[in-house]
Amino acid sequence: MLIYSFPSVSAANARILILGTMPGIPSLMAGEYYGNVRNNFWKLMFTILDVPFSADYTVKKTVLIENRIALWDVLQACKREGSLDSAIEQEIPNDFTAFLEQHPEITHIFFNGQKAAAYFKKYVTTSKKYELVVLPSTSPANAGKNFESKLKEWENIRKPIGR
Repeated sequence: MLIYSFPSVSAANARILILGTMPGIPSLMAGEYYGNVRNNFWKLMFTILDVPFSADYTVKKTVLIENRIALWDVLQACKREGSLDSAIEQEIPNDFTAFLEQHPEITHIFFNGQKAAAYFKKYVTTSKKYELVVLPSTSPANAGKNFESKLKEWENIRKPIGR
């Protein structure tokens, strides 16, 4: 059975796009991007954007949109047992041609982990207009890096959004 990702969190004036691979089981059950409480994504975003943390998903999405950050997944659907990207099969990519046309101010695409970047490169051809940056996965499965080391690399998103 195929599992499906979520619609993008975005506004037409987004300057950067952050891409994950596909939501894990806790996220799918919560109906939220990065819904696993052990995933560092939201903690990193609020820290980088210097905004008081909120567990409210509407607030989380609003913070991204107000900072001209779009959030999506490379894959629209796939088959997968469990939550690990390494278990993904029969993947179907999202339509990036249409998305990027609808978000003409995007200049940087950041990948939440190596697998997101690999799937993007497998399915998407982009112009040199975009700077592609692979960041360490915020997943709890990426236990090789602590929060502080992830934060140091994730802070690269500040420049394109003017922070």
